[in-house]
Amino acid sequence: MPGILDNLNCDCLEGDRRNSIAAAVAGFLFFTGWWIIIDVAADTSLQKDFENSYYTCGVLGTIALFMINAVSNGQLRGDAFTNGCMGPRGARMWLFIGFVLGFGSVIAAGWILFQGYVISNATHGPDAHKWPGVAVFLQNFFIFGSSLVYKFGRSEDLWG
Repeated sequence: MPGILDNLNCDCLEGDRRNSIAAAVAGFLFFTGWWIIIDVAADTSLQKDFENSYYTCGVLGTIALFMINAVSNGQLRGDAFTNGCMGPRGARMWLFIGFVLGFGSVIAAGWILFQGYVISNATHGPDAHKWPGVAVFLQNFFIFGSSLVYKFGRSEDLWG
């Protein structure tokens, strides 16, 4: 599966360097997502506008990151040394569930943003803070972006 980094003709994106850059970018995106939500949690003026249940989206996005990146491309193709308990079909199902969790967390964060913070001006008033809703969405967007960069930005040809 050709990626964006495959089309660049740069010597700095070959071998271990490509994997290091993809890991650094993915780590930065993941860190940024959680840092944004920690900012909301630390701001005492936003506590009345932020429910604790909104953390669930970020936790599910993080679980999706681990699920998506726990499966190698060799396991998906059936080229791995071991087949595991269900072989390539189980690996594909695991990856699919990971993507469903990732997309679901981004969609739920968008719903929280619009339902809880954009549309609710009638109940909370026009002076209500919208930053907590934006932060929940950005957190999940960055975490899902991190999982995509880490999955498709790396090259596994070094071991095969």
